Amino acid sequence: MKIEIAKIEDLKQILELQRTCYLEEAKLYHDFKIPPLTQTLDSIKFDYQNEQFLKIEFEGNIIGSVKGYLEKDTCKIGRLIVDPNYRNNGLGKQLMQEIESQFKSAQRFELFTGHKSVKNLSLYNKLGYSEFQKRRINKKLELIFLEKKNTTIKIS
Repeated sequence: MKIEIAKIEDLKQILELQRTCYLEEAKLYHDFKIPPLTQTLDSIKFDYQNEQFLKIEFEGNIIGSVKGYLEKDTCKIGRLIVDPNYRNNGLGKQLMQEIESQFKSAQRFELFTGHKSVKNLSLYNKLGYSEFQKRRINKKLELIFLEKKNTTIKIS
C-alpha cells in the first residue's frame, strides 16, 4: 500500500469512504447533518481545487485519505479517514505523516476533532499534537483544536 496524491477521478470514492467513516462520528454526537456526511461531489471537487488530497489504495479501492492546505504559515489538515476494515494498522499515522511532509514550509500544523472522539484525540496526541483551543458548536458538540510545530522546517 502506497500513499499517493489523489486525482480528481478519485473524489467520488473518497466521498463515499468519507460518508462511511463519519457515520460513526454522527452516531457518537447524535447528529447526522455534519458536513462530512452532507458534502456533495461538487463541493469536494471545489475543495480539490484548493487543497492537497492524499489517498491509500488497496486492491484498487481507496481505503484511506486526508487533505490539507497552507494558510499563511499554517498547514490546515482535515478529513483523515481510514476504512473501518483497515483501522489499527498505522494507516492514519502514515497519512498524517505524509500530509505533513507535503507542506515542508509550514511553521505549524493544525486540525480539529470533536470532544467525544477519543480515538482521534489519542492518535493526534501520539503524533505530537496538543490542544490549543475549544469551540462550542452546539449542545452536542465541542470542537477541540490541536496544533503541532513543524520541527523539520529549516530557518535560514
